[in-house]
Amino acid sequence: MPEKNKVAVIGCGFVGSACAFTLMQHSLYSEMVLIDVDRSRAEGEAMDISHGLLFAKPMNIYAGGYDDLADASMIIITAGANQKPGETRLDLVRKNTKILLSVLAEIEKRNYRGNILIVSNPVDILTRVAQRHSALPEERIFGSGTVLDTARLKYLLGEHLSVDSRSVHAFIIGEHGDSEIPVWSSANVSGVPLHDFCEMRGYYDHDNAMLEIGESVKNSAYAIIERKGATYYGIAMAVLRICEAVVRDEKSILPVSAALHGEFGIEGATLSVPAILGKNGAEKIVPISLSESELTRLRYSADMLKSVFEDL
Repeated sequence: MPEKNKVAVIGCGFVGSACAFTLMQHSLYSEMVLIDVDRSRAEGEAMDISHGLLFAKPMNIYAGGYDDLADASMIIITAGANQKPGETRLDLVRKNTKILLSVLAEIEKRNYRGNILIVSNPVDILTRVAQRHSALPEERIFGSGTVLDTARLKYLLGEHLSVDSRSVHAFIIGEHGDSEIPVWSSANVSGVPLHDFCEMRGYYDHDNAMLEIGESVKNSAYAIIERKGATYYGIAMAVLRICEAVVRDEKSILPVSAALHGEFGIEGATLSVPAILGKNGAEKIVPISLSESELTRLRYSADMLKSVFEDL
């Protein structure tokens, strides 16, 4: 495992540049290299972000090439085609798989031994592709998964209940996409079961409220893309949170894309479930309690993702 406190961001589009800017602001790494098929774009982003270092902390930020990856502790892959209005994340799979495989081939040539975070969509499928086409242990290759979806769920619940969203404890699991599952059965607000807390706040129509909030979370990206063409600020903050857990070896539990081998009765699929994140990546999947309905939906999501992967 590289000891250098260095991160590489591959892909300098909206998401990649937002991730780089966010990481700079929080001074998590001492060195950051930006890599893009358009070298001038990477150079421009590195220059622009570097000019804000006066207001943060010293950091070496530069545009580079694949030879700069060898001593990085984390590689963040955001390279890929953008999701267009009306296009699902799974529609992106074939073109972004081709891009990812070309990137992985270059990484393998450098005998890389750090962690790889996949952010490109569809993130669960692409994480599975990376796990299958890399010599790294599976736990060192993980995706941003439903970390952002979970944040959206907590935010909307906080707004609905007029309570600090940081006091809301709930997960979105499964596919980062249309078959994702809100885990309502164990959701709570500071230890108070969600339904009980809702009634404390004067809400009793639980089924309709859950359906409406769940749909709002699932369609958030589509709503943003329709209005501004792309989503990037939210995912950049999610990437920061994931990197914090790894760099600081926090052992934090976050719903990232990880490989399942029998957990939840699922074998041979990579999808988003709560996992312990530390310096060695997604170190262990956390077997949270699910209702029968949630477990059925999770297995359906896994089967759907496995089918897409096998079709590749």
